[in-house]
Amino acid sequence: MTSKAQKLRAKRKAQLGRPRKANAERFACGKIRPEWSRQESEKEAMAVALAARKRMHGLDTTSAFAGYTLGRLFLDGRITAEQREAGDDYAAAMARYYHLNGIPYPSVRAQALDRVAGHPGETSEERARMALKAADRMMRLEGVLAGCEEGRQVKTTIFNVCVMDYEGLRLMPEPQLAWLRRGLNALIFDKGLREYGEGGASFEQR
Repeated sequence: MTSKAQKLRAKRKAQLGRPRKANAERFACGKIRPEWSRQESEKEAMAVALAARKRMHGLDTTSAFAGYTLGRLFLDGRITAEQREAGDDYAAAMARYYHLNGIPYPSVRAQALDRVAGHPGETSEERARMALKAADRMMRLEGVLAGCEEGRQVKTTIFNVCVMDYEGLRLMPEPQLAWLRRGLNALIFDKGLREYGEGGASFEQR
């Protein structure tokens, strides 16, 4: 049985020293990592990433556009800023459709490997409405691309660049690049119709 004196000694021992810092980043030995050390580590990680990007893609830039195929095509000068933005909007719409409808995102490169199974379909009325709206938008965009001249090739090229993010398509030949531009221009036109009405200014596909 613990005596009163032993309890008092244990209490005093527990009060010695400063309390342990919560959520502090530490070295492997347990010592707290100082702020300047964290900053240096971030700089080193960034330098390694930029060196790898330059070695793999020939791009010496910190731009976020260098991180995916459509952005690299933009940095290469093969598509315009408006076309890149249209491709980004298409990719975002497709990602939203997959997420809300519980469909696995098709490109493993675009997500964590432990989440390739997708997400469970939502059952609430509000989320069901959002999922239906996302599906409607996806079908509209698919119809826009399929309605282009050589629509099948245009639709496939847009999907492979913007959603699948295939790096090899950065070096696509001119005929395939023409399909990409045609699809992106159609997406720009469709966005203009939705934002400014069906009576908007005419659009010339490039």
